[in-house]
Amino acid sequence: MANAAIFVGWGQVVRGREAKALEVFNEGQAYYGRLQAAGTIESFETVLLQPHGGDLAGFILMRGERAKLDALANTAEFQTLTVRANLIVDKIGVVNASIGTELMDGIARLQTAIGELA
Repeated sequence: MANAAIFVGWGQVVRGREAKALEVFNEGQAYYGRLQAAGTIESFETVLLQPHGGDLAGFILMRGERAKLDALANTAEFQTLTVRANLIVDKIGVVNASIGTELMDGIARLQTAIGELA
């Protein structure tokens, strides 16, 4: 079961680049599907947000094991897709995220730190 995640968030599409943005988006969806089929990630979920005046327009949450996700983030294919996306959307971000047992470990560390600093 997945204990970690990678969050890939993005802002608005650069005006005039909408067709390319859709092309790269579809490439990404196919890529993440291949990663899931190969067992590199356990699953992924893509979310498009309705316009709300903020910087975040959508995100993808890839779930898996931390070691596999760390290795994935360092592959040329993942980095190239991120660079391509960065050229057509504003404010792309790739961030490690905690879920499952990793989330519980993080909360335990937080509780310990709160206790030490109280």
